[in-house]
Amino acid sequence: MKIILIGDSGHARVIADNVISNGNQVIARLDDKYAELFKENGCWLGPVSETKALVEKEDAKVVIAIGANAIRKKIVGKLGLENDQYATIIHKESIVSPSATIGHGTVIMPGVIVNAAATIGSHVILNTRLVIEHDCSVGDYAHVSPGAMITGGVKIGDGVHIGAGATVIPTKNIGQWSVVGAGSVVIDDIEEHSTAVGVPARTIKTAQNTVSTVNR
Repeated sequence: MKIILIGDSGHARVIADNVISNGNQVIARLDDKYAELFKENGCWLGPVSETKALVEKEDAKVVIAIGANAIRKKIVGKLGLENDQYATIIHKESIVSPSATIGHGTVIMPGVIVNAAATIGSHVILNTRLVIEHDCSVGDYAHVSPGAMITGGVKIGDGVHIGAGATVIPTKNIGQWSVVGAGSVVIDDIEEHSTAVGVPARTIKTAQNTVSTVNR
């Protein structure tokens, strides 16, 4: 399979390694830091506006190789591609249950475990050596960082960012577009558009940018 990466930074290089691990080929890296389309060492480089033309020219599929959740969503909206024009990339050293569901455009990094009946949305990043346990759901455009432990029956909303090494205990809900800080332990539901940190995790910021009361 031929893959076009949208983005040309460190995160894109990691995704390129994932693509190669499965015997696929990165044929283009598109980023608006390039003013025009050109070829270098057999790979197309150019602005994001060249995506549709290259998809048709090369019969390729696309992965949004950008870590920021909101930017991934914005680019997907601008490109206007069909779902099947996005590739789902699963590293060969990951373990994904046959009963799990993985959306289009999602990237699963090395050492990830996705267990039975989990549902992973579209354009999600599941980063290195994390665990998504049975019956969890992860919404579109979410990013779960390296080493996170998402235990059984957890629901993670669209656009959520779970920090490195965070733990969410069973059946908790993380509201859409929220952030859970690195190393935090979530023992209560987190409201949408919130930032929660600590052990146990406490909400320190909401969409209104107000600081909540923190139990000390």
